[in-house]
Amino acid sequence: MNRRMVLASGNAGKLQELRQLLADLDFELVAQGELDVADADETGTTFVENALLKARHAARLTGLPALADDSGLCVHALDGAPGLHSARYAGRHGDHAANNAKLLHALKDCPEHHRSAFFLCVLVLLRHADDPAPLIAEGRWHGRILHAPRGKGGFGYDPLFAPDGHTVSAAELDASLKNRLSHRGRALARLREAFTQLRATPGGTS
Repeated sequence: MNRRMVLASGNAGKLQELRQLLADLDFELVAQGELDVADADETGTTFVENALLKARHAARLTGLPALADDSGLCVHALDGAPGLHSARYAGRHGDHAANNAKLLHALKDCPEHHRSAFFLCVLVLLRHADDPAPLIAEGRWHGRILHAPRGKGGFGYDPLFAPDGHTVSAAELDASLKNRLSHRGRALARLREAFTQLRATPGGTS
């Protein structure tokens, strides 16, 4: 494995989270924007398809191994929305305040016991653009949607999401605790396990 790996995302929050989660491994995670790679067209109909599209796009344009994340918030009362459209739920990609406001409006008449939701993350690791056997891992983080944002940490929908077993929002959690509990942390733990097994097998990546 090349000691540099491109992250197929322009999301600064994801980059920071993943760098923290991968800090003990022997490669450097570089954002695709630092390598002049524009975002891929996310034309898939599932999180897995979009993660693969993004990873292949970044790997092909940089010649580096690529890590892609496709993730979103799925609210049961909204039939899984915002789902694949989480980042652009209110129309403009990455407008967290507008996305949160739209979500609160959509749930304004929804009682407490119907506000369950989960974050889903799919991570894809490609050794090269034409890798026929990508490593794919999924993580889910269950909780509920609050009636108003709370906390200054995290990003995206974190201020509105109260994880199961906690009385605070994801934006109020300590960053190291959030990294262990989150959908992204869970997916990455599974990906790391698969990556470690791959490196230990004859013919696996070095």
